[in-house]
Amino acid sequence: MKGIVFSLFEQVVTADRGEEAWDSVLDEAGSTGAYTAVGNYPDEDFMRLVEAAAGVLAQPPDETVRWFGRGALPLLAERYPSFFEGHESTRAFLLTLNNVIHPEVRKLFPGSYAPEFDFDDTDPDQLVLGYVSHRNLCSFGEGLILGAADHFGERVELSQQLCSKRGDPKCTFVCRFLGAA
Repeated sequence: MKGIVFSLFEQVVTADRGEEAWDSVLDEAGSTGAYTAVGNYPDEDFMRLVEAAAGVLAQPPDETVRWFGRGALPLLAERYPSFFEGHESTRAFLLTLNNVIHPEVRKLFPGSYAPEFDFDDTDPDQLVLGYVSHRNLCSFGEGLILGAADHFGERVELSQQLCSKRGDPKCTFVCRFLGAA
């Protein structure tokens, strides 16, 4: 996993809970916290940090990852504004994941892995996203979707019909767009 994820996780935890909370996460995970944005680290290291943060935050790991995704989106928008330019809605932004955003991520971070999405956009009031990733971080995807809705000043109702963690072949998110927040 690319170090940018670790760096973002540190920023989100620190911004929301303070340096002491991050230090507690590192101690609990048995980590030094020496991560660089362009470095490569085992997925297991990130999952140890998530487990430790879940304890500090007193919430389940999936909720911690969802919270992280939502908190990371504004940081990504600040660092990579070109990903968000030209989009007026969450829906329009999400539809660029495979063809614009993830190819750019791979250019910025050579060797990075990004999940694949498929879309059913036949209903103008909702978007169904299929998510395939060996990391099973669908809750991170949910958080990023919620963060994107925050970014675009919209309300979104999000549900997950299928989940690879339950044995389904992929995860499926249904996003219903409810207008301005």
